[in-house]
Amino acid sequence: MVIRMGVVFDWIVQHGAGALFFLLLLGVVGLPIPDETLLVFCGYLISKGRLGPIETFLAGVAGTWCGISLSYTIGRTFGVGVVHRFGKYLHITEERLAKVNRWFDKIGHWALFVGYFIAGVRHFTAIVAGISRLRFTHFAMYAWSGGVIWVASFLTLGYFLGERWKEVAELVHKYVLEASLVLIAATVAVYFLRYRRRPQV
Repeated sequence: MVIRMGVVFDWIVQHGAGALFFLLLLGVVGLPIPDETLLVFCGYLISKGRLGPIETFLAGVAGTWCGISLSYTIGRTFGVGVVHRFGKYLHITEERLAKVNRWFDKIGHWALFVGYFIAGVRHFTAIVAGISRLRFTHFAMYAWSGGVIWVASFLTLGYFLGERWKEVAELVHKYVLEASLVLIAATVAVYFLRYRRRPQV
């Protein structure tokens, strides 16, 4: 069950950036906390002058980095033991793990970058990256940069939405997967259109 939003909002209002840090850390690891809605709400509070923009952004980034790194550490520390013990809950099998290893060698790093924008994926990709023994420097390069963009995007959204933040945040949380797929498809389409327009040598 998702933690009640009223409780989450109260923590943010009372404890500010510190609460944001811990809530995002737990949410990114996999606890049922609606992270996107939380960030949009904080963006709204920034627009009202109730939270400082710099400390809120830094707390959000720090919580995200710590959460995603903890997920990576869990996967790397326990390795395939996670597959044997918890694989059925995470839909991971040894065969899939072998495929994931090959996937990360090719393009899997980018899943760490865009995974934040796909519901239920960010902690999963980090755990698999750890299990796959992906070097931490490579993991951090993609996962941490993706976290910065993710935090900045939803804080900015909440800042400009004003009093409409709640209704839009609910839609974002509900359709984040669909919206992310559209965004990814549009990005790929733009890339190929630009590539095809380049003069052939």
